[in-house]
Amino acid sequence: MKVMIVTDAWYPQINGVVRTLTRTSEMLRCMGHQVEMITPKSFNTFPCPTYPEIRLSVFPSRKVSALIRSFAPDALHIATEGPLGLAARSHAKRNQLCFTTAYHTRFPEYVRARAIVPLAWTYAFLRWFHGPSRAVMAPTDRVLENLKIWGIKNVVWWPRGVDLDIFHPKNISQFATKNESIKRIAAAKKPVFLYVGRVSVEKNLEAFLKLELLGEKHVVGDGPALKGLTVKYPDVVFHGAKKIEELPEFYNRSDVFVFPSQTDTFGLVLLEAMACGIPVAAYPVTGPVDVIGNSGAGVLNSDLKKACVEALDIDRKLVRSYAEKFSWGAATKIFESHLVRICSADNGYNISTNPHKDNEGITRIVAATRNSLSGISFAIREEAAFRQEVLLASVLIPLALFLPASMAETFLMLGSTMFVLVAELLNSGVEAAIDRISLEHHRLSKRAKDYGSAAVMIAIIFCAITHAFFLWRWLSG
Repeated sequence: MKVMIVTDAWYPQINGVVRTLTRTSEMLRCMGHQVEMITPKSFNTFPCPTYPEIRLSVFPSRKVSALIRSFAPDALHIATEGPLGLAARSHAKRNQLCFTTAYHTRFPEYVRARAIVPLAWTYAFLRWFHGPSRAVMAPTDRVLENLKIWGIKNVVWWPRGVDLDIFHPKNISQFATKNESIKRIAAAKKPVFLYVGRVSVEKNLEAFLKLELLGEKHVVGDGPALKGLTVKYPDVVFHGAKKIEELPEFYNRSDVFVFPSQTDTFGLVLLEAMACGIPVAAYPVTGPVDVIGNSGAGVLNSDLKKACVEALDIDRKLVRSYAEKFSWGAATKIFESHLVRICSADNGYNISTNPHKDNEGITRIVAATRNSLSGISFAIREEAAFRQEVLLASVLIPLALFLPASMAETFLMLGSTMFVLVAELLNSGVEAAIDRISLEHHRLSKRAKDYGSAAVMIAIIFCAITHAFFLWRWLSG
């Protein structure tokens, strides 16, 4: 199939959503599908308030519609609820197209963490956004149940995966010490407790940073809270954002992966750490509970310090063995199974495939006006009958305004005159369409043209009777 994925989250952001969509699109291509992405890179953007790493697209509707029409996908997947997602949803609704959506992050909880906005408000928005979706893909059973509680329907399970070739337990002697960050973690005092992810308020990172633990605490990632936390916790080593190829070295040089978030729907970094054999310490909340559960690959405890200490005793081979159950191939096959055909076209036609139906709002009004004036120009230049009727109208319109009559009677005379012009334009349109199909004589073509001619004749008779009546009344009065 031709699959189009629309996402507001994309590079240079580095997060679970971006990695998930990157690997999913790669696997879809490996499976033989043609994949096209609509991302903020193709639009003018501005930084999201309080989160400048996120770029929001400016007035993307028209271009999103053009990209969808140009690619003509068999399946449309809207991954995020931002400006691009809203534009794609609007296009799909307007053109009666089927589509799927995804719920990657606990958006209402994130909004509440940054602004005083009731959960009910943002979940109401999510119900509206995902309402027309044929399948709302969510990563865990707990997230699915939570969405159902808030009234979001058509939810389906789409798990995440991990690249087991990139994230793999290796002897740290195999790694070359390439940069200062690697040198710093290589020389760290054991044990090393590691966090990888966005450095932002919703990640609850301070719950980890303020713990009194033996060894060192290291943080890999970037975000709006990085500068403040660096100053507040000088004993913590902040490495900043790293490329995906560099992460295995950090994982393999650490002893425990600490995941303090209580709002993540999944936590892709959990799989990456476990694939490298690193046990996890986390809270027993959605995300860690669904990913780790009772596997023994980590410790889930409301006392995060206790979880960190106990995780040190977990066998790294057991952790890796559990992570091997997850793969992007399996996850992408599930994603593929949820996709729906973009339309069940009637006789092969859907308005979305018509390149002449791509205008809306002010653009549509301007285009319609331009086309209308063009049509009148063609009629005057090419249709002798229309020129004659315009000449007739130039006499009848002043006559209607001159004759003594009520406002309704005047409008009747004016309307009958305009009716003749409208009928002639429609008749000319029918003739042009017939001639476009074929210039050869055919009984049905003749019949269609005769119908149009009859309509013009009836309009002229009606106009003549109307004006004759009021003219006779004036002359006889």
